[in-house]
Amino acid sequence: MSTTTLTADSTETALVYDTTLFFWRAIVNIFFREIRPRGAYNIPKEGPVIFVAAPHHNQFLDPVLVASEAFREAHRRPAFLIAAKSMKRAAVGTFARLMSSIPVARAADEAKPGTGRIGLSADDPCLVVGYGTRFTAELAPKKQVMLSKAVGNTLAEVIEVISDTEARVKKEFGGESGKTTAKIREVLQQQKESNNLDGLDFKVLPYVDQGEMYGHVYRRLKEGGSICIFPEGGSHDRTDLLPLKAGVAIMALGAMAADPSLRVRIVPVGLSYFHAHKFRSRAVVEFGSPLDVPLELVEKFKEGGSGKREASGKLLDIVYDGLKTVTVRAPDYDTLMVIQAARRLYKAPGLHLTLGQVVELNKRFIEGYIHFKDEPRIQELKAEVIRYNRLLRDLGLKDHQVPVATRATWKTLGLLTYRVGLLAVWAAFALPGVIVNGPIFILAKVVSQKKQKEALAASTVKVAARDVLATWKVLISLGIAPFLYGFYALAATILAAKCGAPLKWKIWTPFLVMIAMPIIGFSALKFGEAGMDVLKSLRPLVVALLPGQQRQLDNLKSMRQRLANEISDVVNEFGPKLYEDFDEFRLLPPTSSVPPSSGTPGLWRRKSGVGGVDAQGHLLVHPMTWLDERLFGWSRSAKRGTSVWGGTKSTDASRLPSPNASDDEEDHGDYDEVVGYLGVYENSPGRKRAKSLQNSYADLQQLKKSGSQQHLNPIGSPLLQVNTLPGDSNGQLLHRRERKGSLTDDVKVRRLAELDRQEPFKEATLDINRENSFRRKQSKNSENHIQDLKKDE
Repeated sequence: MSTTTLTADSTETALVYDTTLFFWRAIVNIFFREIRPRGAYNIPKEGPVIFVAAPHHNQFLDPVLVASEAFREAHRRPAFLIAAKSMKRAAVGTFARLMSSIPVARAADEAKPGTGRIGLSADDPCLVVGYGTRFTAELAPKKQVMLSKAVGNTLAEVIEVISDTEARVKKEFGGESGKTTAKIREVLQQQKESNNLDGLDFKVLPYVDQGEMYGHVYRRLKEGGSICIFPEGGSHDRTDLLPLKAGVAIMALGAMAADPSLRVRIVPVGLSYFHAHKFRSRAVVEFGSPLDVPLELVEKFKEGGSGKREASGKLLDIVYDGLKTVTVRAPDYDTLMVIQAARRLYKAPGLHLTLGQVVELNKRFIEGYIHFKDEPRIQELKAEVIRYNRLLRDLGLKDHQVPVATRATWKTLGLLTYRVGLLAVWAAFALPGVIVNGPIFILAKVVSQKKQKEALAASTVKVAARDVLATWKVLISLGIAPFLYGFYALAATILAAKCGAPLKWKIWTPFLVMIAMPIIGFSALKFGEAGMDVLKSLRPLVVALLPGQQRQLDNLKSMRQRLANEISDVVNEFGPKLYEDFDEFRLLPPTSSVPPSSGTPGLWRRKSGVGGVDAQGHLLVHPMTWLDERLFGWSRSAKRGTSVWGGTKSTDASRLPSPNASDDEEDHGDYDEVVGYLGVYENSPGRKRAKSLQNSYADLQQLKKSGSQQHLNPIGSPLLQVNTLPGDSNGQLLHRRERKGSLTDDVKVRRLAELDRQEPFKEATLDINRENSFRRKQSKNSENHIQDLKKDE
């Protein structure tokens, strides 16, 4: 790759980069239903920056998401470090070069099978013994030997070739702990006894000089540009991070060592997906606080040798700690499922969380679980949550469907009939597009599954190789769609000619077809989504109508309420032990009613109960909800945002009876919550307003530290607080509303359930707060009395 290709922001390079990125933004916005940034204001607007992204769960789509959000929010154009092997692919390599990507040669990509088989000397684990090998021709110092998958593809660097059958390696295979050596000897013994075979298959990895790659990186950073690296070394589908490679530390330290005036900043980037491999899934790209490279580590790095390794290791630890703040890491899949279930149970019914807030809650629950997992109460709670998940699966329900499941009545039957009819309508609208694009869907699925099997067979870290599915679905669709649409255009033109159409129609036919095909496909996409939302909402209605199921539903509701209370108590008990500032810095979700957004009410949008315009009532965003409330809501509750079929009063939260849009509540909701309305942060001097503060959830912990705490009012949930101000699209306040009173901490769900529905909101809030205040005073007096007695003794 030429040097000019890597120049940070030359006009020609920037134009090519922007055009390519614009194309890929359109593609990923079709594949993903929603992409949300978090903390984008953390991105430095100028100066050398290294974006460190993890986990690498979506192969070639991960870089597109990072580049897209970094450019949109801070106008940065990161150059990506990409495997040289991937650069050789026709499509991937072409787009990578257009975006100034830097190729990285990996020794594992150039591995070649060795002749014969190898084992270890009985006396020296660093002495490799060959059987039918040709070490003098195939091995050399600095080359590496990789053993078979049976022993975990462990590596060792060759330092001396003694003969065709003997070679010495630098360290034991798998490190100096001796565990891998013992495993290798065990496998060798088993093969000898079972198959009478000596040694193991092996591969030879060449020595790769990365000097040219580091030169490109240093040059880009020196020019004030940015690069992005995935330090895990490759994509995977595990629930935790893979061990980080030292490359990012060497790049940052090496660039600053070469130019003392350079100040490289490292920005950790967390990628969180909701069903990453599925079409129309959702993603969150979170940018953490930028990390400064300590100058003392740069001086240590300049020493070379052990000092260089020590400095690189310490900086890598700093990077890893930064990544931990922006990633959701679970020790295994089962634990992740339990954590997500607990987070759903903890969220109060009717409370809407943005994607960013869902990710933040997941991280906090995982951190708490890891710290207290051995506590008996935590173990019991985990078992109960697993049992609850199992009951949900047996009934075929999702957690968000349990609170709205109602008794079987004629209204339930009527609602089911109506939604089945609505499903038929959406299916009819979507059918033409499904038929026209059917070959693309089928071929993309077949090829992606084939690539998944190949990737799984070639990897030692992938669990199911789902990380390659989305990439290949996109690539196959991009490759097939032009040919398929061209075929339709040709067929339509031939048909027009055979039907004797006028000449002008014969000329225009192929162009009209090529224009119509994408429109038909996009229409099918939107109608299909609406149909899937309806389909997912049918299950609880069917379950409610089945004989004998009502008792199970009642038991499930009771169990859910009990678990929600227990999880809230556990958070109250263990939260302050984990976070010293637990009460001061809490997560800030939107209000427990449907949050308002900017806009004008009318046919397409309805007025919400909190004075704003509600996106849940937007025909194009939530068509099923819109139709439910306008066509099927007979009374004034339709205007207030409720459905008479849900069995709730018109004063209840408008979202409660509405069917959910997907499998999890994190896959729907009003994401127009604007945190930019916090005036103190908005008007802070010297800070440029990032776009993410206008239309997405940002790092509210940072906002609180910046002085906006006086705007915040805590409510009952120990991790959650509420802050909402209505405003226009520019973040300016439209008017001041009288703030309703908020509940103090430690309000039990059962106490809320005992409230009289007819009691005014203000009076109910005051009564509960008085009770809590009286209870806390009694508790404090009791503690003081006990302390006095101890002093007397």
